[in-house]
Amino acid sequence: MISAHGLARTFSTKTGPVAAVKGVDFEVAEGEIVGLLGPNGAGKTTTLRMLTTLLTPTSGTATVAGADLITQSREVRRRIGYVAQIGATPAPGTILGEELVTQARLQGMSKVEASARLVEMLPRLDLSGFEKRALSEMSGGQRRRFDIALGLMHNPKLVFLDEPTTGLDPQSRANLWDHIRALRDEHSVTIVLTTHYLEEADVLADRLLVMDGGAIVADDTPDALKARVCPATSSASASTATWRSPRPSPAKRCSRAPASSKAVDWCSPSNAATPPFLHCCAPSMPQGCRSARCRSTGRRSTTCS
Repeated sequence: MISAHGLARTFSTKTGPVAAVKGVDFEVAEGEIVGLLGPNGAGKTTTLRMLTTLLTPTSGTATVAGADLITQSREVRRRIGYVAQIGATPAPGTILGEELVTQARLQGMSKVEASARLVEMLPRLDLSGFEKRALSEMSGGQRRRFDIALGLMHNPKLVFLDEPTTGLDPQSRANLWDHIRALRDEHSVTIVLTTHYLEEADVLADRLLVMDGGAIVADDTPDALKARVCPATSSASASTATWRSPRPSPAKRCSRAPASSKAVDWCSPSNAATPPFLHCCAPSMPQGCRSARCRSTGRRSTTCS
């Protein structure tokens, strides 16, 4: 679905040229969910904006959804969905249902098809009953779910999501994760998403591209990348350390202390509903680690010195 070769973007500034993306090469297969990770300024959003035709590459080539990024940019736009990091400010009086139907019509759907798609989309994104609601009357989380619906209304087979769950509450985030997985599992939609949430990347992505300084510094599955950085493997081989993805309910997720002497206090009420990041569990405790179980909740905390 995506094949990029030497894709680069340089911006001109008052202090001179700045290379935001430095000739990246990667491919994304049909039906794959690929997570794009990296610190702020790593080049993630610039890469997405190039692949969605919003920025013209300084150099390099790419094929997106079967169309050439440079010479067939209009066809690329017809075949993809894009949810930007920050949604556009709606005009006063904009009604959610009308805006979504208009978006679908602009993408070539008939009014009947657009209306049917609206009925299908709203429950999936927890927007049932909001058809006649003005966007100015909605909360930030509700507006974010509207942004996502806007990018999915025309049933694209390739979707770009730039930090899609920012601003969502835990329940809405979990529901969106389910919807993203259903897009891939039930409709063979290919998804490329950026996120700063490591747990989100672990839950959703089949493969992770890690960017830093405008370059791709790692390209592998979440399990393979975790095996490379997990402290548990410092005294145990990667084959004996197991990682549990946080797909089950929070109570079933395992926990591990970060690389410090502080324990993860699962007895604390403030931590009870907080999903942990990329937590590591090993069949045998690594050297320098000890474990304790919270009597009231049954949850286990681990301290690694």
